[in-house]
Amino acid sequence: MITNNSDSGLRRAIRLPHATAMVAGTIIGASIFVQPSEITGQVPSIAGVLLVWLLAGILTMFGALVCAELSSIFTRSGGVYVYLNESYSPAVGFLWGWAMFWTMHSGIIAAIAVVFARYTAYFVPLGDAGIKAVAVATVLALSAVNYFGVKHGTVLQSLFTAGKLGAIALVVGLGFLFGARLPEHFVPSASPAEVTAGPFSLALMAGLFAFGGWHMVTYNAEETVNPKQTIPRALILGTIIVTVCYIALNTVYLYVLPLDSVSSSTHVAADAADALLGFGGGGMMSALVMFSTFGALSGIILSGPRVYLSMAQDGLLFGWLGGIHPKYRTPHRALIAQALWASLLVLTGTYRALFTRVVYTEWIFFGLLALGLMRLRGRPGIRREYEIWGYPVVPVIFILASFAIVITHIISNFQEAALGLSLVLIGLPVYYFWARGTPQREKELDT
Repeated sequence: MITNNSDSGLRRAIRLPHATAMVAGTIIGASIFVQPSEITGQVPSIAGVLLVWLLAGILTMFGALVCAELSSIFTRSGGVYVYLNESYSPAVGFLWGWAMFWTMHSGIIAAIAVVFARYTAYFVPLGDAGIKAVAVATVLALSAVNYFGVKHGTVLQSLFTAGKLGAIALVVGLGFLFGARLPEHFVPSASPAEVTAGPFSLALMAGLFAFGGWHMVTYNAEETVNPKQTIPRALILGTIIVTVCYIALNTVYLYVLPLDSVSSSTHVAADAADALLGFGGGGMMSALVMFSTFGALSGIILSGPRVYLSMAQDGLLFGWLGGIHPKYRTPHRALIAQALWASLLVLTGTYRALFTRVVYTEWIFFGLLALGLMRLRGRPGIRREYEIWGYPVVPVIFILASFAIVITHIISNFQEAALGLSLVLIGLPVYYFWARGTPQREKELDT
């Protein structure tokens, strides 16, 4: 039964299976089928590659556990924005939402839509204009699905997640069934290099980025049935499912192809399919990438507007963005704004520069999330229904990993990192402009 949330006007329609599908389906996009070479190139060892994926999954689980406890404390839509707002100040939460709309979230929508369109071009001839048109049409179509009700969006997400998990299971099964006939399986690199801490950390960072999106289910708290229990369970279950899928797929790649081939391939899943099935396997994997990216895009488009809705309700965005459709009970104006901006990023191609410059900054906020959880542990009056396992070791490890990613990125590409951080920090004067126009924020600023 679907119930209305009388506090917010949103409709509670997301149950545990849907929420778990959002976690798994949002994380599993195109990267696991296209470029594990980024990891294999840094760690030329079968055991080392699988260790990277395992550690990336464990660190993602640590982040999911942090969000699980926070989601059992704060059940308002907005997720990370709300947690940062409550743990520190509205300014920190605003910076997250600012970066989300202009770069991080809208940028990833544009990027995944373009990937979907490029793989569509495998079957239908498309020029550059055609690829952009398909990408924009996909963004608008999925935004329309989510406009007409959260249940439509979550059902679509669940169906595509089930489909892609079934396809991954099929690929893994076929890989081990037919891969044994190939003479190259599990052949080490011709000239194995000693793995040092530097390349291993870069590989781990690439692995963690492949797990991106695990936190987005928290954005829909007010549309989730029993969010204090459902969201923590979905975060944990979804992260486990994705980690198992990633390790299984990479094991198959390494079983079917020589390590050197995996390191140099930019379409490793298609290459593995060709090795197993002969010419034409690439078409099958292209279809799988399309299916996977479409499902991931659906979840990302669904989740983002809930943050902008909360910000507008707090007086930190235009008030009209906080509107909820009287019939469909969705943040329809925030959905439209997100769709239009992401489409513009597709048409202009500017999403590439914006997203690549800013994406690393989300790890600053992830580290702050874990620090905020530790601050909240000492705050009186805080009630939680879930307590993080392994406290305080788990959040401390996640904090160190988050800030290590940021430092590594700054050291390796200082100019791009500084520009990306500047784009985020531009939000501070904007925040103080909005805050001065909101009475309760003015009071906070003056005290």
